[in-house]
Amino acid sequence: MRLPFDLGLTFLTHRGGIAGLCGATVLLASCGGGGEAVAPLPQLAEAKTGTLVNCASLTGFTFASTAITSAAPMAADAVTSTADGVTLTLPAHCVVVGKMNQRTGIDGKSYAINFEMRLPNSWNGRFFHQVNGGNDGFINTDGTRAFGRKLGGSPTSNGLREGFAVLTSDAGHTPDTAGYPSDPATGLGISGQVFGLDPQARKDYGYAAVGSLTPMAKSLIAAVYGRGPDRSYIVGSSNGGRHAMVAAARYAADYDGVLAVSPGFNLPKSRIAEEWNNQVLMGAAQVLDPVTNRPAIWSVINLTDLTYLSDRVLARCDGLDGTVDGMIQDIQACQAAFTLATDVAICPDSKTPDGTCLSSRQITTLAKMFAGPRNSAGKALYSDWPWTNGVTSGTWRGYNTGTTNGSGTGTAKYGSNIGFASAAAYIFSTPPADPTVVTGRGATLIDWTLAYDFDKAESLINGTTATFTESSMSFMTPPNPTNLSTLRDRGAKLIVVHGSADPVFSYNDTLSWYKGLTAANSGDASQFARLFPVPGMGHTAGGPSTDQYDMVTALVNWVEKGQAPDRVTATVRTAAQNADLATATALSTVVAPGRTRPLCSYPKIAKYTGSGSIEDAANFSCQ
Repeated sequence: MRLPFDLGLTFLTHRGGIAGLCGATVLLASCGGGGEAVAPLPQLAEAKTGTLVNCASLTGFTFASTAITSAAPMAADAVTSTADGVTLTLPAHCVVVGKMNQRTGIDGKSYAINFEMRLPNSWNGRFFHQVNGGNDGFINTDGTRAFGRKLGGSPTSNGLREGFAVLTSDAGHTPDTAGYPSDPATGLGISGQVFGLDPQARKDYGYAAVGSLTPMAKSLIAAVYGRGPDRSYIVGSSNGGRHAMVAAARYAADYDGVLAVSPGFNLPKSRIAEEWNNQVLMGAAQVLDPVTNRPAIWSVINLTDLTYLSDRVLARCDGLDGTVDGMIQDIQACQAAFTLATDVAICPDSKTPDGTCLSSRQITTLAKMFAGPRNSAGKALYSDWPWTNGVTSGTWRGYNTGTTNGSGTGTAKYGSNIGFASAAAYIFSTPPADPTVVTGRGATLIDWTLAYDFDKAESLINGTTATFTESSMSFMTPPNPTNLSTLRDRGAKLIVVHGSADPVFSYNDTLSWYKGLTAANSGDASQFARLFPVPGMGHTAGGPSTDQYDMVTALVNWVEKGQAPDRVTATVRTAAQNADLATATALSTVVAPGRTRPLCSYPKIAKYTGSGSIEDAANFSCQ
């Protein structure tokens, strides 16, 4: 979501029949998803502006189980926000720091929900809850990804600059580095995951922190502006996208607009996929890593191999949208057009893969990875993954295969996914792993992932004990992700954005969810929820894609003006943004600098109109 990029906004129009009537002046009984008669979807009013009264007075703010530690005014331009090659100056605002629900966990450690609010002197009347990615545990006080980041690759604007009252938090825990140091040789460790040994910290991370923070933040806003927010928005990517989708189900009465980017709403299941890929790749490795003396995950498939795979996918799928431009807009058609069996050459046994073929071992490995994890009975434990040319991006390689040059030098020898294995061990397994088994030293952590038992995976993520009374699937996921009737019926809106080359959370899983939501709403959920695929984009950003877009403005205009977004114009990252993301191969030479494309609301795709520059989104239509 980046200003000043264009928004191609159209009013929602339904095609005939019941779907058309459901989007017009009345919802029939069959339109409600649950069979009940419901009123027409209300139109929420536009927010009104306000002015900050007294920043310093907030040190006396009181709310249940809440302590304000500081409240300080910041002059305009006194603070800058830098991320992804972009530096922003910030307007005059008030910085409030505090904590909620201080306690001692069953593990003897101190816990609290630490938060920060940035309150602009000139307020747009809106609350912006920016929820964190990763395993939470931090607040970006330097502004790197705070102050209401307008998701879309890179922060060419943010919520604070545009007048939102912004909340960020650590979701109830901070990294514990004291007793669990990372391995200095591999950089792998469990720091930040050990909060999973405390059941309340798990719940806070999953949903309870948002539930505690939301009413507090609205009360604090009322204290400083003389009234509560007219409209409230929750925005996040990755785990933050999961937070947002959980809020759409659990806290639908509290939020008018929800934006979830690259959402991990099935996060515990995706950790099973992580362990699957680790085992598949290390099972195919024929050399040992010189540092850990374990199978060298980076040795199986290198950048040359993935470039060949990308080229073969492009050969079958690039032109499906009407032009050959190094991008694959028709994601679904590509899945039918490309197969490993028919489109990838197998190297003879005597030939080393050199960019013209893949070995049978590599093909088998890729087939298993893209098919997704299964138990010994063949039951799918998570989603499969779409074929994409985005496999060459730094985000895809860094997460899955490692980004070394194949000699064992460089970074991410094991792929960042093994670094997250401790989350599967401590947060998403019930009971959690014993700290004496997974100590945070790299080789031991690799041994744990190599021993992961997929026949026990479902019992681990769905399990409970007398101490851990909620399973990870309960505290991490939306209670019923296809039942968003509360959100729908009060006029609130949901936008979900997902890149087709995301290696962390499968786009196919998100697409399956949206199809389920559509079915639960009599074949049309677009009156309140829309999915925007980003072709070629990796995890939240990068890849051969146009990953710079402003979806926040699209969401606000939909919520408050009734302008349903059919297309949103996006552009390619600049060289500075790309370098800062550390994905030197993210774009390569096939995606021209400055290129724009429309991101289209599913099921439409961007197709070339047949005339005009292919670098200009104006020459593509959503069909």
